[in-house]
Amino acid sequence: MKLSIIIVNYNVTRLLRSCLLSIQKYTEGEDYEVIVIDNASTDASWGDLIPEFPAVHFIASERNEGFAIANNKAIRTATGEYVLLLNPDTELEGYYMKDLLDFADSKPDFGGMGIRMHDAEGNFLPESKRSVPDMFNSFEKLFTNFKRSNSKSYYRSDIEENAVAEVDVVTGAFLLVKKDIYGKIGGLDEAYFMYGEDIDLCYTLLKNGFKNYYYGAASLLHHKGESTIKDEVYLDRFYGAMQIFIDKYYRESKPLQYSFLKAGLKLRHKIEKIKLK
Repeated sequence: MKLSIIIVNYNVTRLLRSCLLSIQKYTEGEDYEVIVIDNASTDASWGDLIPEFPAVHFIASERNEGFAIANNKAIRTATGEYVLLLNPDTELEGYYMKDLLDFADSKPDFGGMGIRMHDAEGNFLPESKRSVPDMFNSFEKLFTNFKRSNSKSYYRSDIEENAVAEVDVVTGAFLLVKKDIYGKIGGLDEAYFMYGEDIDLCYTLLKNGFKNYYYGAASLLHHKGESTIKDEVYLDRFYGAMQIFIDKYYRESKPLQYSFLKAGLKLRHKIEKIKLK
Protein backbone atom coordinates (compact mmCIF):
# COMPACT_ATOMS: atom_id res chain seq x y z
CA MET A 1 0.00 0.00 0.00
CA LYS A 2 1.42 3.37 -1.03
CA LEU A 3 -0.80 5.81 0.87
CA SER A 4 -3.03 5.86 3.94
CA ILE A 5 -5.33 8.89 4.22
CA ILE A 6 -6.22 9.61 7.85
CA ILE A 7 -9.26 11.73 8.72
CA VAL A 8 -10.37 12.66 12.24
CA ASN A 9 -14.08 13.47 12.33
CA TYR A 10 -16.02 15.34 14.98
CA ASN A 11 -19.61 16.44 14.28
CA VAL A 12 -19.05 17.39 10.62
CA THR A 13 -20.83 14.65 8.69
CA ARG A 14 -21.81 16.88 5.76
CA LEU A 15 -18.26 18.14 5.29
CA LEU A 16 -16.80 14.66 5.80
CA ARG A 17 -19.03 13.27 3.05
CA SER A 18 -17.82 15.96 0.61
CA CYS A 19 -14.24 15.21 1.60
CA LEU A 20 -14.66 11.48 0.96
CA LEU A 21 -16.33 12.12 -2.39
CA SER A 22 -13.39 14.30 -3.44
CA ILE A 23 -10.95 11.56 -2.47
CA GLN A 24 -13.00 9.00 -4.36
CA LYS A 25 -12.98 11.21 -7.44
CA TYR A 26 -9.35 12.35 -7.50
CA THR A 27 -7.48 9.26 -6.29
CA GLU A 28 -9.07 6.76 -8.66
CA GLY A 29 -6.46 4.21 -9.71
CA GLU A 30 -4.06 5.05 -6.89
CA ASP A 31 -2.86 2.48 -4.33
CA TYR A 32 -4.40 3.92 -1.18
CA GLU A 33 -6.71 3.40 1.78
CA VAL A 34 -8.86 5.81 3.77
CA ILE A 35 -9.21 5.57 7.53
CA VAL A 36 -11.80 7.75 9.27
CA ILE A 37 -11.70 7.90 13.03
CA ASP A 38 -14.70 9.50 14.70
CA ASN A 39 -13.73 11.29 17.90
CA ALA A 40 -16.91 10.47 19.86
CA SER A 41 -19.15 12.86 17.93
CA THR A 42 -22.35 13.87 19.67
CA ASP A 43 -23.96 13.75 16.21
CA ALA A 44 -24.21 10.06 15.25
CA SER A 45 -25.08 10.79 11.62
CA TRP A 46 -21.50 9.99 10.55
CA GLY A 47 -22.55 6.34 10.81
CA ASP A 48 -24.80 6.87 7.78
CA LEU A 49 -21.64 7.20 5.68
CA ILE A 50 -20.46 3.66 6.41
CA PRO A 51 -22.69 1.91 3.81
CA GLU A 52 -22.14 4.76 1.33
CA PHE A 53 -18.35 4.34 1.46
CA PRO A 54 -17.75 0.61 1.97
CA ALA A 55 -14.06 0.84 1.08
CA VAL A 56 -13.38 3.30 3.90
CA HIS A 57 -12.24 1.92 7.25
CA PHE A 58 -14.30 3.64 9.95
CA ILE A 59 -13.16 3.64 13.58
CA ALA A 60 -15.30 4.85 16.49
CA SER A 61 -13.59 6.32 19.55
CA GLU A 62 -15.31 5.89 22.88
CA ARG A 63 -14.36 9.42 23.95
CA ASN A 64 -12.89 12.56 22.46
CA GLU A 65 -9.23 12.46 23.41
CA GLY A 66 -8.15 15.15 20.97
CA PHE A 67 -6.77 15.44 17.46
CA ALA A 68 -3.25 14.13 18.14
CA ILE A 69 -4.31 10.99 19.98
CA ALA A 70 -6.97 10.17 17.38
CA ASN A 71 -4.49 10.51 14.49
CA ASN A 72 -1.87 8.39 16.24
CA LYS A 73 -4.47 5.74 17.00
CA ALA A 74 -5.64 5.59 13.38
CA ILE A 75 -2.10 5.58 11.98
CA ARG A 76 -1.25 2.49 14.03
CA THR A 77 -3.79 0.62 11.88
CA ALA A 78 -2.51 2.09 8.60
CA THR A 79 -0.64 0.00 6.05
CA GLY A 80 0.58 2.74 3.69
CA GLU A 81 4.18 3.74 3.08
CA TYR A 82 2.98 7.33 3.43
CA VAL A 83 0.28 8.75 5.66
CA LEU A 84 -1.72 11.85 4.81
CA LEU A 85 -3.32 13.74 7.69
CA LEU A 86 -6.41 15.30 6.13
CA ASN A 87 -9.09 17.47 7.73
CA PRO A 88 -12.72 16.42 7.17
CA ASP A 89 -13.57 20.01 6.20
CA THR A 90 -11.33 19.88 3.12
CA GLU A 91 -11.80 18.76 -0.49
CA LEU A 92 -9.18 17.61 -2.98
CA GLU A 93 -9.29 19.55 -6.24
CA GLY A 94 -7.21 17.63 -8.74
CA TYR A 95 -5.50 14.42 -9.83
CA TYR A 96 -2.24 15.38 -8.13
CA MET A 97 -1.75 12.66 -5.55
CA LYS A 98 0.67 10.67 -7.72
CA ASP A 99 2.68 13.84 -8.41
CA LEU A 100 2.94 14.51 -4.69
CA LEU A 101 4.07 10.98 -3.92
CA ASP A 102 6.57 10.99 -6.78
CA PHE A 103 7.97 14.29 -5.50
CA ALA A 104 8.25 12.87 -1.97
CA ASP A 105 9.96 9.74 -3.31
CA SER A 106 12.52 11.91 -5.11
CA LYS A 107 13.65 13.59 -1.88
CA PRO A 108 15.90 11.38 0.30
CA ASP A 109 15.53 13.89 3.15
CA PHE A 110 11.74 14.18 2.81
CA GLY A 111 10.01 15.09 6.05
CA GLY A 112 6.54 16.49 5.49
CA MET A 113 4.59 18.25 2.76
CA GLY A 114 1.60 20.52 2.46
CA ILE A 115 -0.21 22.11 -0.48
CA ARG A 116 -1.88 25.40 -1.39
CA MET A 117 -5.15 25.91 0.47
CA HIS A 118 -7.96 28.37 -0.15
CA ASP A 119 -11.34 29.00 1.44
CA ALA A 120 -14.78 28.72 -0.15
CA GLU A 121 -14.48 32.29 -1.51
CA GLY A 122 -11.19 31.47 -3.22
CA ASN A 123 -9.02 33.37 -0.76
CA PHE A 124 -5.55 31.91 -0.26
CA LEU A 125 -4.96 30.62 3.27
CA PRO A 126 -1.53 31.82 4.42
CA GLU A 127 -1.14 29.04 6.99
CA SER A 128 -0.38 26.80 4.01
CA LYS A 129 3.29 27.81 4.40
CA ARG A 130 4.79 29.04 7.67
CA SER A 131 7.93 29.54 9.71
CA VAL A 132 8.65 28.01 13.10
CA PRO A 133 7.38 30.50 15.73
CA ASP A 134 10.07 32.70 17.23
CA MET A 135 10.11 35.96 19.18
CA PHE A 136 9.91 38.14 16.07
CA ASN A 137 7.47 36.39 13.77
CA SER A 138 5.21 35.56 16.72
CA PHE A 139 4.95 39.27 17.50
CA GLU A 140 3.92 39.83 13.87
CA LYS A 141 1.35 37.03 14.14
CA LEU A 142 -0.09 38.09 17.51
CA PHE A 143 -0.14 41.83 16.84
CA THR A 144 -0.80 42.22 13.13
CA ASN A 145 -0.22 45.98 12.94
CA PHE A 146 3.48 45.17 13.21
CA LYS A 147 5.22 44.27 9.93
CA ARG A 148 8.89 43.48 9.86
CA SER A 149 11.11 43.76 6.82
CA ASN A 150 12.62 40.28 7.10
CA SER A 151 11.13 38.22 4.27
CA LYS A 152 10.87 35.10 6.40
CA SER A 153 7.76 36.19 8.25
CA TYR A 154 5.51 33.79 10.14
CA TYR A 155 3.44 33.36 6.98
CA ARG A 156 6.08 32.88 4.29
CA SER A 157 5.06 35.79 2.08
CA ASP A 158 8.42 35.52 0.29
CA ILE A 159 7.24 32.24 -1.32
CA GLU A 160 4.73 32.50 -4.17
CA GLU A 161 1.39 30.74 -3.71
CA ASN A 162 2.00 28.43 -6.68
CA ALA A 163 5.66 27.73 -5.91
CA VAL A 164 7.26 24.48 -4.83
CA ALA A 165 9.73 25.24 -2.05
CA GLU A 166 11.18 24.24 1.27
CA VAL A 167 9.37 25.63 4.30
CA ASP A 168 9.53 25.08 8.02
CA VAL A 169 5.87 24.39 8.75
CA VAL A 170 2.83 23.22 6.80
CA THR A 171 -0.67 22.74 8.12
CA GLY A 172 -2.15 19.62 9.67
CA ALA A 173 -5.22 20.09 7.46
CA PHE A 174 -3.15 18.38 4.72
CA LEU A 175 0.16 16.93 5.88
CA LEU A 176 1.93 14.15 4.02
CA VAL A 177 4.68 12.19 5.82
CA LYS A 178 6.32 8.78 5.55
CA LYS A 179 4.79 6.40 8.06
CA ASP A 180 8.10 4.98 9.29
CA ILE A 181 9.53 8.45 9.87
CA TYR A 182 6.32 9.50 11.61
CA GLY A 183 6.78 6.56 13.96
CA LYS A 184 10.49 7.18 14.53
CA ILE A 185 9.92 10.77 15.68
CA GLY A 186 7.03 9.76 17.92
CA GLY A 187 4.08 10.93 15.82
CA LEU A 188 1.95 13.85 16.95
CA ASP A 189 2.70 14.96 20.50
CA GLU A 190 -0.32 13.89 22.52
CA ALA A 191 0.15 16.75 25.00
CA TYR A 192 -1.77 18.83 22.43
CA PHE A 193 -5.54 18.34 22.45
CA MET A 194 -6.09 20.42 19.32
CA TYR A 195 -4.03 23.07 17.49
CA GLY A 196 -0.26 23.39 17.51
CA GLU A 197 0.48 19.71 16.99
CA ASP A 198 1.19 20.26 13.29
CA ILE A 199 3.75 22.97 14.09
CA ASP A 200 5.36 20.67 16.64
CA LEU A 201 5.49 17.74 14.20
CA CYS A 202 7.05 19.86 11.44
CA TYR A 203 9.61 21.31 13.85
CA THR A 204 10.45 17.83 15.13
CA LEU A 205 11.03 16.68 11.54
CA LEU A 206 13.42 19.61 11.00
CA LYS A 207 15.27 18.91 14.25
CA ASN A 208 15.77 15.31 13.10
CA GLY A 209 17.42 16.37 9.84
CA PHE A 210 14.44 16.14 7.49
CA LYS A 211 13.09 18.84 5.17
CA ASN A 212 9.52 20.03 4.80
CA TYR A 213 8.04 21.17 1.51
CA TYR A 214 5.25 23.38 0.27
CA TYR A 215 3.79 22.17 -3.03
CA GLY A 216 1.83 25.12 -4.36
CA ALA A 217 1.12 23.45 -7.70
CA ALA A 218 -1.67 21.47 -6.01
CA SER A 219 -4.69 23.07 -4.34
CA LEU A 220 -7.12 22.16 -1.59
CA LEU A 221 -10.45 23.68 -0.63
CA HIS A 222 -10.57 24.20 3.12
CA HIS A 223 -13.94 25.18 4.57
CA LYS A 224 -12.07 27.06 7.25
CA GLY A 225 -14.08 27.92 10.31
CA GLU A 226 -17.18 25.91 9.41
CA SER A 227 -16.15 23.06 11.69
CA THR A 228 -14.89 25.27 14.51
CA ILE A 229 -16.95 27.15 17.10
CA LYS A 230 -14.96 30.26 18.09
CA ASP A 231 -15.80 30.38 21.79
CA GLU A 232 -13.82 30.45 25.04
CA VAL A 233 -13.11 26.72 24.77
CA TYR A 234 -11.58 27.30 21.34
CA LEU A 235 -9.48 30.20 22.63
CA ASP A 236 -8.26 28.24 25.64
CA ARG A 237 -7.26 25.30 23.46
CA PHE A 238 -5.59 27.44 20.80
CA TYR A 239 -3.52 29.59 23.15
CA GLY A 240 -2.96 26.62 25.43
CA ALA A 241 -1.41 24.77 22.48
CA MET A 242 0.94 27.69 21.78
CA GLN A 243 1.95 27.66 25.44
CA ILE A 244 2.77 23.95 25.24
CA PHE A 245 5.01 24.65 22.24
CA ILE A 246 7.02 27.44 23.85
CA ASP A 247 7.26 25.52 27.14
CA LYS A 248 8.69 22.57 25.23
CA TYR A 249 11.19 24.41 23.02
CA TYR A 250 11.98 27.77 24.60
CA ARG A 251 11.67 27.61 28.41
CA GLU A 252 15.14 26.14 28.97
CA SER A 253 17.06 26.91 25.77
CA LYS A 254 15.87 30.47 25.03
CA PRO A 255 14.67 32.08 28.28
CA LEU A 256 14.46 35.62 26.86
CA GLN A 257 12.30 34.53 23.93
CA TYR A 258 10.28 32.35 26.28
CA SER A 259 9.44 35.26 28.59
CA PHE A 260 8.52 37.46 25.63
CA LEU A 261 6.35 34.83 23.96
CA LYS A 262 4.63 33.87 27.21
CA ALA A 263 3.70 37.49 27.91
CA GLY A 264 2.54 38.03 24.32
CA LEU A 265 0.36 34.92 24.33
CA LYS A 266 -1.20 35.87 27.65
CA LEU A 267 -2.00 39.38 26.44
CA ARG A 268 -3.43 38.25 23.11
CA HIS A 269 -5.51 35.54 24.80
CA LYS A 270 -6.97 38.15 27.11
CA ILE A 271 -7.75 40.51 24.21
CA GLU A 272 -9.52 37.76 22.27
CA LYS A 273 -11.64 36.79 25.27
CA ILE A 274 -12.72 40.42 25.70
CA LYS A 275 -13.78 40.49 22.03
CA LEU A 276 -16.15 37.57 22.65
CA LYS A 277 -18.12 39.54 25.24
